[in-house]
Amino acid sequence: MSLHRCVLYNRGLLPYLEAWEWQRSLMSDRIQNPNLDDVLILLEHPPVYTLGQGASLDFLKFDLNNNKFDVHRIERGGEVTYHCPGQLVGYPILNLQRYQKDLHWYLRQLEEVLIRVLAIYGLKGDRLPSFTGVWLEGRKVAAIGIKVSRWITMHGFALNVCPDLTGFKEIIPCGIADKPVASLAQWIPGITCEEVRLHVSKCFAEVFAVEFVNPDY
Repeated sequence: MSLHRCVLYNRGLLPYLEAWEWQRSLMSDRIQNPNLDDVLILLEHPPVYTLGQGASLDFLKFDLNNNKFDVHRIERGGEVTYHCPGQLVGYPILNLQRYQKDLHWYLRQLEEVLIRVLAIYGLKGDRLPSFTGVWLEGRKVAAIGIKVSRWITMHGFALNVCPDLTGFKEIIPCGIADKPVASLAQWIPGITCEEVRLHVSKCFAEVFAVEFVNPDY
């Protein structure tokens, strides 16, 4: 089986709006020219809250009109989530016509990538029926939210590696009140995003059958 080419961008801390505009530009380019290579961006964000396009404000524990937090409503699915340093965020810009034109399949594949990453550390990541994301011993360690236009994807997944979780106390994460949020550092002290990046890219390549190419090729 031939592998799909995928440009891998490993970035550090990037402001949310900058990454959002970058994704939209990459998606637009690929809608206009579907032959362009796929992309995977791995990065971290400064503290920020994002609301999916249909997200309810009831899941915010602060006044949106009088708050100290950066909040953005974006075009992905899902409810409110929180990004911060120590959380590894992945933004795949894929042409699903090369894979399967099936959004449920795509969501399960993203979960599979992260489940395989956890398995590298001897941890069993779980799916929960009717929910999207990855859980570890009943606590959510990874959130997933996507946008797809003409079968080109944007947004993606956020894996809690070693973040300060206090920011999650200001929201009901993903609108799920009875499922606590956790980070891998609670099971693996000293874990870093740098080492997890390597495992995420490796597992992503396996699950989606891609070969990574340098951005400067």
